[in-house]
Amino acid sequence: MPRVSTDQLAARRQQILDSARSCFARYGYEGATVRRLEQTTGLSRGAIFHYFRDKEALFLALAEQDARRMAEIVADQGLVQVMRELLAGEDGDDRSWLGTRLEVSRRLRTDPEFRQRWRAHSAALTAATRDRLERQAAAGALRDDVPVPVLAQYLELVLEGLVSHLAMGLPAGDLAGVLDVVEQTVRRSAPPHVMEP
Repeated sequence: MPRVSTDQLAARRQQILDSARSCFARYGYEGATVRRLEQTTGLSRGAIFHYFRDKEALFLALAEQDARRMAEIVADQGLVQVMRELLAGEDGDDRSWLGTRLEVSRRLRTDPEFRQRWRAHSAALTAATRDRLERQAAAGALRDDVPVPVLAQYLELVLEGLVSHLAMGLPAGDLAGVLDVVEQTVRRSAPPHVMEP
């Protein structure tokens, strides 16, 4: 029997995660039954659970992967960009991480054990947001009349509001414009242009 390389194992694991993201986005955590996961991945339950202990472990691995990706985007482009990507995923793209984020939010509200396990990931996103804001402040691009921790909490509340809005199925409407306003509220205002005489 040929040996399977580490790269092949990692690729299969990622294939399962990508397919599971689609299944969780379409059906939610409860509706993503093992049978639906089998259909979506094209693999047997034995193959799926060779990589993940159970459905909960699969969902948590997916949510952790998405949280790492969010933290990377925050570090590079800011939390508003994460919100823009969540908004872009609202159009029904099963590969987006909006569905996962909605399920994380629901489980945080209803599952104390999940909430406890999720704290470290939430703290990583908060740390990435604050670090980015600190760098922006040091570069003079951030407003200086509001402390960085307050701005970070403001952006996190906007993120949670956006997730709640989308979870309720409310129309996205002008939310892209709202995110423009949010971004402008944390930036340093440009000094007024003075015309030369």
